[in-house]
Amino acid sequence: MEFEGKVAVITGAGMGMGKAIAIAFAEEGASIVVVDVNIDTGQETVKTIQNKGGRAVFIQADVSNASDAQQIAVDTINSFERIDVLVNNAGIQHYGSVIETTEEEWDQVLGVNLKSIFLCSKYCIPEIQKQGSGSVINIASVQGIASQKRVCPYSASKGGAISLTRNMAIDFAEDNIRVNCVCPGSIDTPLLRAAAELTGNSQQAIEEWADAHVLKRVGQPEEVAQVVLFLASNKASFITGAAYVVDGGLITQL
Repeated sequence: MEFEGKVAVITGAGMGMGKAIAIAFAEEGASIVVVDVNIDTGQETVKTIQNKGGRAVFIQADVSNASDAQQIAVDTINSFERIDVLVNNAGIQHYGSVIETTEEEWDQVLGVNLKSIFLCSKYCIPEIQKQGSGSVINIASVQGIASQKRVCPYSASKGGAISLTRNMAIDFAEDNIRVNCVCPGSIDTPLLRAAAELTGNSQQAIEEWADAHVLKRVGQPEEVAQVVLFLASNKASFITGAAYVVDGGLITQL
């Protein structure tokens, strides 16, 4: 198995893409650190992995908080003695223009979606360096490349994640640590369905979003997970600083 003997830390792993990523790594032999602010969903991911014969522990953390981010690294070393892969997946959404968005909402979205990448990387990468090689994958979004109406903090945070990925790739290449990001389109997650509910007709909204993609459907979390798995693997040994778009052709059209 590709990741036998390796340890992968995945933030926001209680549901959606994070959960799918955690399960995918576990199925390839990695020991998994499930990080989430929600105890119930985080423990459910651990249980799912363990029921499949995998190894996993749960760490409750607010990834936008420096002390919590530092504790993730400490607790991971206490549990598994190493870190090989970090997947910065935690993310939240807020809708509004710059006029409609409050400072608190801006800070919250940027904190979870962007600051968390800085903090978790700051404390986990030194442990990856000790292994002589490793991989960091940041989950951004196509909204970091293009945008739509009333998503100003989210779009800004995801654009920042793409830029930060490039910088980290340059900084840690000498340590043989590759840093890439994945930019999903519409993926069938609780976050997407919550957004659909806000429209008043969730099924119609999802169908319209699906139709905007060249492939005429929304993606599945497992499809994103396979790209993350590839980028962390030796098959991607010459790939760093890249932003992989996984969007069913959404942003290919004018």
